[in-house]
Amino acid sequence: MEGLAYYQYALIGLIFIWSGFVRSGLGFGGAVLALPFLLLVKDDPLVFLPIIGVHLLFFSVLITWKSNKSQSDSSFFDSSSIDWPYLKYSLKVMLIPKLIGVFGLLTLPATLMSSIIYVIVIAYAISYVLNKPLKSNSKALDTLFLILGGYISGTSLIGAPLIVAVFVSNVAKHKLRDTLFILWAILVLIKLASFVIAGVDLQLIHHLWLLPLGYIGHVIGEKAHQKMLAAETPVFFRVLGSVLIVVSILGLVKAVI
Repeated sequence: MEGLAYYQYALIGLIFIWSGFVRSGLGFGGAVLALPFLLLVKDDPLVFLPIIGVHLLFFSVLITWKSNKSQSDSSFFDSSSIDWPYLKYSLKVMLIPKLIGVFGLLTLPATLMSSIIYVIVIAYAISYVLNKPLKSNSKALDTLFLILGGYISGTSLIGAPLIVAVFVSNVAKHKLRDTLFILWAILVLIKLASFVIAGVDLQLIHHLWLLPLGYIGHVIGEKAHQKMLAAETPVFFRVLGSVLIVVSILGLVKAVI
């Protein structure tokens, strides 16, 4: 990430505050709602994905630990806030597509991967604008969404909307956020291990200033989490979806030019 202008570093910092807010406030979306903006600053997913992955891993463990630390009468693996059986089932479905996605990320050109990410984000954003979030109402569709979500997670860590659509239908609401955070942590560990094996630069020096900024967003998101659960926010998602479409189209044009 070296060689950027000061204003670009400032923009990256603000985007990571936003990412932390979204991740802890909604329980998902820290990558999909931040990566398109990051790619406009520097068009190379492999620069940002290791940083996003470490943030996701750190905050997933932090949130899950905080949710379970008061349950002194049960072990972590017996925690009532995590649906372990469904988590294990979903991982079995997603593992192979996840590894295929990681292989694609490591072998395809950065510009092509950025374009793929923008196209995926546009598809998600359209569902936000139309107020028609992805839903799964059958086992066959569950499997399809998990396979696609695992693959997209492998390529770019933005498979959350597909995966969440399945988990919402199969996991109790009070277990949903913590179960998803454990899933994100496992998926990120697989990706980070692949990066290490492939010799990808993990941008370790930049974690020193971006992790605290992510924590600022995390704290704000934690305070807003309960309100966001109780409120219906179609206007928020429509505006957000519209912005993501514009940003992604600009990114695609930039990639082509």
